[in-house]
Amino acid sequence: AQTIAATAATTTNTQQNSNKTAMMNFFGKKKKATESTTASGTSTVKSDPSGTIVQIRQSIANQEKREEHIARKIDEMTAEAKAKMAKKDKRGAIFLMKRKKMYESEMEKIQNVKMTLETQVMNLESAAQNAATMKAMEAGTKTMKKIRQDVGLDKVDDVMDEIREEMDMANEVSTAMGQQVDPIVMDDDELLAELNDLESADLEAELLKPTPSLALPEAPNSRLKVSGASKAEEEELRKLEAEIAGM
Repeated sequence: AQTIAATAATTTNTQQNSNKTAMMNFFGKKKKATESTTASGTSTVKSDPSGTIVQIRQSIANQEKREEHIARKIDEMTAEAKAKMAKKDKRGAIFLMKRKKMYESEMEKIQNVKMTLETQVMNLESAAQNAATMKAMEAGTKTMKKIRQDVGLDKVDDVMDEIREEMDMANEVSTAMGQQVDPIVMDDDELLAELNDLESADLEAELLKPTPSLALPEAPNSRLKVSGASKAEEEELRKLEAEIAGM
């Protein structure tokens, strides 16, 4: 009896463990399947803002068409309610007013949906613009880095040194080309001495020329008589005559 009871207990435990394992495998597989489905759904979403914006704008256009349709329905319900009131059909007028309120509620929902969609479009356009700007900035940074690596500080120094050398050589060439080309190369001191000799020869020739005679009036032999002259004046005249006669 004890052996039969032990065997039954063992069989019961084995069945319970099998049931637990089966349940764990079931829920584990389901979780993994759910995770794989979510991952695959996420991977299929494309980050194409332009295509998404087109879809949202199409949805906005559809909402606007529905809004126009409901607006016409509201106008129809209003006109029919007025007609019912004119015929004293209050029950029919109230029913039409309820339908009008229903359409107005739907109109408000459509307007809210449109506002949400337009906000999404605006945010997507802004995000796309920011992404494009970021890509442009990254490209500019990479290009500047590449240029800096290609040029290098040592290359810049070498190029500047070469530019200075070429400029110095160009100045030397310009200076050489600007010098006077004299076919007769002589010493300036020799030329100056020759000029001095010529001037001395001209001066000597001028001094050796005969002096022309001056045509002077003849001196009177008799003394000059001055009427009314005093003795002192006469004495001066005599001295003057004597000097003239001694010449």
